[in-house]
Parts: sequence; C-alpha cells; structure tokens
Amino acid sequence: MKFSEIGLDKNIQKAIDDLGFKSATPIQQEVIPFLLNSKDDLIGLAQTGTGKTAAFGMPILNKIKISQKKPQTIILCPTRELCLQITKDMQTYSKYIKGINITAIYGGANIQPQIKSVRSGSQIIVGTPGRVIDLINRNSLMLDNIEFVILDEADEMLNMGFKDDLDTILAKTPQNKQTLLFSATMPKEVMRISKNYMRHPKTIEVANRNEGAENVEHNYYMVNARDRYKALRRICDV
Repeated sequence: MKFSEIGLDKNIQKAIDDLGFKSATPIQQEVIPFLLNSKDDLIGLAQTGTGKTAAFGMPILNKIKISQKKPQTIILCPTRELCLQITKDMQTYSKYIKGINITAIYGGANIQPQIKSVRSGSQIIVGTPGRVIDLINRNSLMLDNIEFVILDEADEMLNMGFKDDLDTILAKTPQNKQTLLFSATMPKEVMRISKNYMRHPKTIEVANRNEGAENVEHNYYMVNARDRYKALRRICDV
C-alpha cells in the first residue's frame, strides 16, 4: 500500500513525500487505516525497526486539534534515547502543520525548559515514565484532556521497573480515551495492563513473537569490563 492511498492529511503527506517514503511497512499498512477510522483501543505486536513510530504517529497527528493548546496525546517510552527519537520523528512528520507543539520530557536533563515547553501549549507529550510523574507532581503536566495514550515498547518499560509508574500515569488519564499499546512480546505484565486499562482492544500482529526484525543486523563482542568504553569507541570509529 502506498502512503498516498491511505488518506492522511495533505500536510502530513507532504512531509512523507519529502522523506521519500512511498510504500507503507506491514505494521503501517494495518495500523494507520485502523487508527484513522476507529476510536477503539489497539495492541500492536511488532519488533523494533518495523516503522511503529510512523504507524501511530501519523494518524495521531491527523487527529490532533491544533487550536487546543493542551496535552491531547501522551506517548510513553522506556528510554531517553527513544523519547528523543520519537519526538524527532513526530516533528518531521508534522513540519508543515502550523501550530503543533511536541514536547519531549525525560530524566537526565534540566526539568525547567521541559516544564516551560509543556506550559506553552504542547498538544503532544513524549516522555519517560519517571520524568512524566515528576511533572505531574509539580502540577506542570495535566492529563485531564488526554484523548490518546500510546505505550511504546511496553515490555521494555516493564522490564526496566516502570510498572508502578505506568499505573500511576494511566490512572490519571480520562476513562474515555483511546489507548494504543505497542510491544515486541506479550508477557503477563503487559497482558495485565491491557486488561486493566484497555477496552476490547483490537490486536494487530505483523510478525512472529520474539522474532527479530529482518532488516536489523545484530552483533555482539566479548570484551573485558575495563575495555568496554574503548571497544565501543572503536566500533563507532569503524
């Protein structure tokens, strides 16, 4: 399926054309039309490297109310690096949409600029669970108007010990929202989240579970602990 056939807003399509994207990946072919036409919850099972960010990001951008300068979407992810990557991708897809504001909030950085960005009227929040709770506790992030919750790499968030944080955040979002959960695997804790916080979700699975993406090559090197940094430097140089 070509992106031009999906029915995305012309400003998003223009950004897609700039990127040179022509055909959607399998997860995008399934998820984007579903989200454009449905308010039902969704579980997407797909590995890293399959195009999940575009799969949920493009239809979410299509539905954002630009005139409302309050958080309407919150995207939760396990790491600072993924948070920044998702934010960058979302900003790329929305570069022709005037008035859109996407804010990344994550630990290990000054919290004040993040608070300022949220308060300036951000419609989309991309965050790591710990820093999201920090802003909630400071009354700097209100989730009362959230319409879309996306849990990206849910299994990794749970592996990293964010179970209680996710419960706290999800409990503060409105009941009448659309929840999207993306994960490479479906362990018991991910199933628990889907049962507790999702309503009759549709499941879209585009690959065998626990199977690596075909277009990602995996390598590892055995080194002494004291040599890890030097080894990483050398790999990066190569």
